[in-house]
Amino acid sequence: MTFRGKTCLITGAAGNLGRAVAGAFSSAGASLILLDRDHKVLHSAYGNGDARKRLVHADLRDAQSVAQALPADARIDVLCNIAGGFRMGQPVHETADETWDLMLGLNAKSVINCARAVVPGMLAAGYGKIVNIAALAGLSGKANMGAYSASKSAVIRLTESMSAELRDKGINVNCILPSIIDTPQNREDLPKADPRRWVTPEALADVVLFLASDAARAVHGAAISVSGLV
Repeated sequence: MTFRGKTCLITGAAGNLGRAVAGAFSSAGASLILLDRDHKVLHSAYGNGDARKRLVHADLRDAQSVAQALPADARIDVLCNIAGGFRMGQPVHETADETWDLMLGLNAKSVINCARAVVPGMLAAGYGKIVNIAALAGLSGKANMGAYSASKSAVIRLTESMSAELRDKGINVNCILPSIIDTPQNREDLPKADPRRWVTPEALADVVLFLASDAARAVHGAAISVSGLV
């Protein structure tokens, strides 16, 4: 798969999965717009960028912040909504407004705000690929994970709705449902688990690349489980 001549916007680009996805697209020849909320972490991950890597920072929960951050002259062929967040530990009836707003903001509103900024250009071009990151936890409610599960379920429903709206206009919209991703944070939080059964960021990046490629031109509104051996 080659992405030469294509521009890919990756949100959450400074995170573990974001860096893996950026590396995969870069190796495939794409130009990148790398977005993260923390510009210091972003520059730590990528330096100052270069001709093929433009670094931008924004709060994805704020539509105005996203609109101001994205280059006005940029043609974006691929949007990878990698950014998100995770919180658990409280039953639904004890879930704080702060937790609820944070999960819906980071995981679902971020998708809407990026769509507002990017989809009009894709419609004008008659071409686009959008890949959202949901989660297996979005398929059913889990104890003490109500806000997170609801937010990831929202990502699946948004993916399906966007696909129904855009599929006849040359734009593919799909999402991926990871299980536990093998990251340093998850290894620290789950010291008794076997990370060999988890999904690596690189394996997920391979699936993102496929869905963003013309090989997936007939795939619309899919929610693809990538669960490793969990």
